[in-house]
Amino acid sequence: MNPQEQHNDPTGQNPPVTNPGQIDPQTYQPQNPQSTPGGEPQVVYMARPVEPHRQTLSPEFQKRHEESIQQYPKLNLSSGEYVITAIKRHPIGLFPIWFATGLVVLAIVAIVAFLVAKADSNGHLVGTTMPATYLAIPALLVSILALLFAFVGTIVYNANRFYLTNESVIQHIQTSLFSQREQTISLSNIEDASFNQDGILPHIFNYGLLRLSTQGDETTYRFTYASSPEKQIALLNNAVEDFKNVRPMEG
Repeated sequence: MNPQEQHNDPTGQNPPVTNPGQIDPQTYQPQNPQSTPGGEPQVVYMARPVEPHRQTLSPEFQKRHEESIQQYPKLNLSSGEYVITAIKRHPIGLFPIWFATGLVVLAIVAIVAFLVAKADSNGHLVGTTMPATYLAIPALLVSILALLFAFVGTIVYNANRFYLTNESVIQHIQTSLFSQREQTISLSNIEDASFNQDGILPHIFNYGLLRLSTQGDETTYRFTYASSPEKQIALLNNAVEDFKNVRPMEG
């Protein structure tokens, strides 16, 4: 070995030595650095910037991001994230709510009409002295209450939304006027996305079920009564592929 070759201690505990003959065997502590298969010491230097690198957004991305914030102010969108599509529930899902409400109101009207028709000559209910017209007040109150429940059900139903962005899927779940939650799934975690249209009515009115499954767990996310499910799943699969391949998504 060249006597002028410099020996460096990778731990910093011993000063550099230019002449091996100057080493004090009582104070010097030899080190065993990790070696490569060839026997040469392997030194790895790693550096990290003090501040993280900020990605430069194109004017188009920035514009779409600002438009999404204005259009959907309640969504928590990251920098450069924009909404590709906002999926609403199909109006066909409101049919059971209003059909049941209509049956209740018709039943009340039919009962009142029947009792009024059976009133005596003085206009009193059979076997009582109460005028048959008094039935109109409770019948009206029950009908208003049924309609109120239908309106509340409509608001809750329409509040459920499914948002697809260029980075994630955001599902807003509303179960009552005072109960709501939001779940966000990164596109990188989506393993499978599919839709289901089971029956004649879903094919006629073009609605169905959206289903997502994620990597690493068995959680399945569902969105029922989705409008145009086949089109929405195509957009979602394209967004997932573009996100994983780091390509801009065209909405």
